[in-house]
Amino acid sequence: MMMRLALSLSLLCLLTRVLPAQQLQFPTANHALFDSPAEFFQFVDRDFDGAKTTPWEGGQFGFVRDPRHIGSRIAYARFHEGLDIKPLQRDAKGNPQDEVGAIDDGTVVYVTATAGLSNYGRYIVVQHNWGGSPYFSLYAHLASAKVSAGQKVKAGTPLGLLGYTGSGIDQRRAHVHVELNLLLSSRFDLWHNASFNTPNHHGLYNGLNLIGLDLQSLYLAQKKNPSLTAASAVRATESSYRVAVPGDAEMEILKNYPWLLDGPRPAGKPASWEVTFSRWGLPLAVKASTTAVSAPAVVWVKDTGIPHFTNTRGCVTGSGSTGKLTADGLRFVKLACGLF
Repeated sequence: MMMRLALSLSLLCLLTRVLPAQQLQFPTANHALFDSPAEFFQFVDRDFDGAKTTPWEGGQFGFVRDPRHIGSRIAYARFHEGLDIKPLQRDAKGNPQDEVGAIDDGTVVYVTATAGLSNYGRYIVVQHNWGGSPYFSLYAHLASAKVSAGQKVKAGTPLGLLGYTGSGIDQRRAHVHVELNLLLSSRFDLWHNASFNTPNHHGLYNGLNLIGLDLQSLYLAQKKNPSLTAASAVRATESSYRVAVPGDAEMEILKNYPWLLDGPRPAGKPASWEVTFSRWGLPLAVKASTTAVSAPAVVWVKDTGIPHFTNTRGCVTGSGSTGKLTADGLRFVKLACGLF
């Protein structure tokens, strides 16, 4: 019996080393995403066409907020980069009591010092290292934090208490906003100081330096295929536009996420790089090109039938099959590609 138990434990250890440890847990006890999304996502307050509503759909990932009429269509202009998960427990005063836990093993890299310094309110960032690449989960609007920067955590380790800190959130809409991100630049402060007159209170873990994966789709896909990795989910994301940037761009994203490289790596600096982005700016692929450019420029954009500005978080202007980077779009591409 003891020998059989020892063999079973050895096999379990072997499987733990071999199988990818990227199947993500939910951050709270609310797991209704799979069978009752209306009970999972926190609603938003909406006033559109003279009707005030509270649709749960506004708590999802993606372009789900600020509807507007564009011709005969209704388009959603505001992008929501995470999942707003509603609480399951409240005390007699209506305050949420749900604990928020890490979605996977990792290291706490940031705990905001003061809830009033960001529209995220009190938020925590955990770094996960999967396949040699760093990923960053973010947990926002917390009532309190139970961990500190530098602390190692396991999947499910309590990080804090769900709350409603941050701008535009009240007790009714208490939730945890959770994201899974790539980091754009380790030189973020330099870019921020050149781009804004306001101070950066959050260092590398400012939300502008974190670009989100479609975490909602990843949870749903991993239910069907538990071995699906975050990297493969990024590569499967729909392309929206492609930008050519000068070949001397630093391209830190390729150092951190080498699987973004499409095609062979050039021996030296290429004439240019072509970077493909999702609608919200997630880098999906980077390819060396022999066509030189002197400044970032859109070389392809998907025609969705609505103005690109509405469809790309304001990064690309124009319509149809042509587009041009806006001032905000150029600033973002410079951050993503290290052109500063």
